[in-house]
Amino acid sequence: MTAGTFDDTSVFPDPVYKETVLGPLFHGAKDHHVEGFRLIDRAHLVMLHETGILTIEQARPIAQALEAIDREIDVSTLNYSGEVEDFFFLIEKELRKRLGPDLAGRLHTARSRNDIDHTLFKLGLKHRIDPLLERSVRLAETLASVAERESKTLIVAYTHGQPAQPTVFGHYLAAVLETLLRDISRLEAARDIVDRSPMGAAAITTSGFPIDRDLMARLLGFSRPLQNSYGCIASIDYITSTYSAIGLIFLHLGRFIQDLQFWTSFEVGQVYVPNAFVQISSIMPQKRNPVPIEHIRHLASQTVGRAQAMLTIMHNTPFTDMNDSEGESQSFGYGAFESGGRVLDLLAALIPALRINSDKVRQNIRRSCITVTELADSLVRRERLSFREAHEIAAEVSRSVVAVEGDIAVDGYGAFQTAFERCTKRQTIIDKTLFAEIVSPENFVAVRDRFGGPAPKALSEAIAGYNQEISGLRQRLQEAALRAEASAQDLKFRFNALLGAR
Repeated sequence: MTAGTFDDTSVFPDPVYKETVLGPLFHGAKDHHVEGFRLIDRAHLVMLHETGILTIEQARPIAQALEAIDREIDVSTLNYSGEVEDFFFLIEKELRKRLGPDLAGRLHTARSRNDIDHTLFKLGLKHRIDPLLERSVRLAETLASVAERESKTLIVAYTHGQPAQPTVFGHYLAAVLETLLRDISRLEAARDIVDRSPMGAAAITTSGFPIDRDLMARLLGFSRPLQNSYGCIASIDYITSTYSAIGLIFLHLGRFIQDLQFWTSFEVGQVYVPNAFVQISSIMPQKRNPVPIEHIRHLASQTVGRAQAMLTIMHNTPFTDMNDSEGESQSFGYGAFESGGRVLDLLAALIPALRINSDKVRQNIRRSCITVTELADSLVRRERLSFREAHEIAAEVSRSVVAVEGDIAVDGYGAFQTAFERCTKRQTIIDKTLFAEIVSPENFVAVRDRFGGPAPKALSEAIAGYNQEISGLRQRLQEAALRAEASAQDLKFRFNALLGAR
């Protein structure tokens, strides 16, 4: 060997490279993208023929060979040998066996592994986003139904971990639902980005052949092609938008789950979890452990972690085609859909089974004086005091009642009279009966009948609006499924025409 030259006649890859990179990539493609490869090959062949780039005499034998490969090779049994670089070249090798190098090679006219790969990854995401959207909508429907069922069920609302005000469980669940609906809209927006086909970008600048990118997009079930060919292989916002949306869904659900964990504790006890969702201790007979809530919590955290990891992988990568966004990263990200789907399914089963322990709620309301805000508000409205003066009177009443571990409706009136006279130098017009009504949790909720409040009319109107939004989501999911089926049937019809079997 002379200086400055290399004698590299090896056919097989380095065994460590094969073991650590090529093998995992091959098996990732085999596990996740076989159907995507199949669809892209068939759609591309149809497009090449219908644009006149390939004649029927060229296209038909390629179609027949693709059919034979599907029929004769059980992909699930394949192991990576290193004879070809990746799954794409395995298919090309099989075509060459059946057709010879010239005809087999014509299928790759006007395309590249670059646009093929990103199309595969988008197909893989679409086929995972749609079921996740379906599960999210089902959870939204569950939340709306239970919110309506629990629209008059009192609970203690907490701020900063402390009892704050009474509301109803339906109002709380509606807040969770409203957040979920916003999260679903973010995932829908991400899906719209995913739903743009990169095929036809080829390596980076499209092709000199008269390809039809719109036809390719339709045959593969995309809404349209992604316009800029450089962006087709360089812009990975379809990944970052998807995993950002997923991360937010489960970050927000995790906060709700944490409340359930707190509310089911023995000390708070306002939520009862039925036995079907409880495990017992192996040693402590008295224990009722609502462990599904813990599983939901850690699965939600796993999902957030996986989604965040995908964003981290994409961080500071160059604006071009690069392996960071490709096979192994895609396979890693799919775990977020798996764990996230389990969270949505388990929540949709758990939430309808939850019941509010009304006795414990009333006990906690009594002990914490959380209706006293309405006493201050009522003093402003009825006695024409400033809110700051009314707040001072109400605070003195609550301190007095808490000190004797009393009930504000029963034990608070005397302290109220004293505080009122001290602050105003006159007697109150509120008698004991009216005082008890003012500080009742039922009255507290009933007077909060403003837009977005927990009172029956306001809450009912809100739930009706949420149900209307959910109906729109459900309709869009159904329309997307119909479009996907129509695209699949169209591709099948056109491919069969190439085979000569309409």
